[in-house]
Amino acid sequence: MGVAGSGKTTIARLLAEALDCAFLEGDDFHSPANREKMRHGTPLTDADRLPWLLRIAAAIDAWRVQGQSGVVTCSALKRQYRAILVGERSGVRLVYLEGSPDVIRERLASRQGHFMPPALLESQFAALEPPGADENPITADVRHDPAAIVSQVMVALGKVVLEK
Repeated sequence: MGVAGSGKTTIARLLAEALDCAFLEGDDFHSPANREKMRHGTPLTDADRLPWLLRIAAAIDAWRVQGQSGVVTCSALKRQYRAILVGERSGVRLVYLEGSPDVIRERLASRQGHFMPPALLESQFAALEPPGADENPITADVRHDPAAIVSQVMVALGKVVLEK
């Protein structure tokens, strides 16, 4: 979880590979209407986000029913959103990719071909409610190398990390 440009997709793909499990891109669960709003610089409302969050939660539940593990990206900026995604689901963990507005703004400026314009970053930081200790997040600083972040997450999950 984290704001646009925090590295969710990069880290999630690497983490899923390290864990040898499924990966889902949360942005793929957005409706065409949501994508269009964002493309035009209109922040999504809670009502816009609810069906999106429910679709992601259903994917998590499908993995759990099948006894599978997986990694899914989602901005999950507010506590109420994370309650939908994690709720009472034991074994579901948040990885919060934390970065300053300046660092993220620089990343977004160099990103090409994404529907989320840099202009919406301000609204994302305004909506961001960093996870509290009671949410048991794994927090990683986005300034670190992606491989180092994945290693940090693996250690926090109790997975063995072998040095190469």
